[in-house]
Amino acid sequence: MTVSPTATRHAEPDQACVEAVDLARQAAADDVGASLVGEHLGIETEGDRLVTHLFDCLDPAYVGWRWAVTVSRASRSKVVTVSESLLLPGPESLLAPAWVPWTERVRPGDLKAGDLMPASADDERLVPFVALAGDAGLHDWDENGASQPRRTLSAIGRDEAAARWHAGDQGPRSALAHAAPANCITCGFLVRLDGPLGQVFGVCANEFAPDDGSVVSVDHGCGAHSDGDVSAEPEAGGDAALTIDELGFDMLNAVPVLPADSADAIENLDVIENLDVIDNLDVIEDEEALDLIENLDDEL
Repeated sequence: MTVSPTATRHAEPDQACVEAVDLARQAAADDVGASLVGEHLGIETEGDRLVTHLFDCLDPAYVGWRWAVTVSRASRSKVVTVSESLLLPGPESLLAPAWVPWTERVRPGDLKAGDLMPASADDERLVPFVALAGDAGLHDWDENGASQPRRTLSAIGRDEAAARWHAGDQGPRSALAHAAPANCITCGFLVRLDGPLGQVFGVCANEFAPDDGSVVSVDHGCGAHSDGDVSAEPEAGGDAALTIDELGFDMLNAVPVLPADSADAIENLDVIENLDVIDNLDVIEDEEALDLIENLDDEL
């Protein structure tokens, strides 16, 4: 019979090495102590006159692991010697999870003072920042000479942030928003953001509100609403103070805002899809307020 040169020949276990159970056990006991070496579990043939004995590991920190002691003997020698001893995982052993780079393990809130986590060069949330400089081409400086960031928020980064904020604790679906007397859109403490995100989000500026200094959606709300006392009625015969907003503007093409109790109807944040159409809003002066001011001037 012709044997292919690439065929692998399985070595037969050497009888002398197979019978060296006591020698292998003693080697493991010398390394870790006899109390941590359990029963003999079997052997594995590694090659000619090379056998590994497996013993149960009794260390409670390594449940399911096995002590592996490899013994061998030289050709035409009757003396069996220990080659190595180590701890190996068994088929049902508890193993550590696969290693993951730190930049992939980090979660929101993990970064502390002194930690650095720069965005990767291929971060899809960022795009290169450039500014037109007339005939000179492109540059990264504004007209006042101030340095601009090399990258700025991309549409993907903006949409991810909007979805995350809207679905978070400062969105319309939180318990705080459902218990609020009104939405943030009607609160005087809401400072709207610039750009497209400003049509759906703002920053709370009420020091007594639980979300003070945080980004909130316009359909969010809390008990510290500026007009939260909706049950208050003016006294009979009393004159309500007239307040004229001389600097007000009416925003056109604004995204409609739903009340907090109908937030569940906003499936997949459909309201966010309208952000692209509000980059350049038209503004008009409050003509009614101007008329009131002129009338007051005439009377005075």
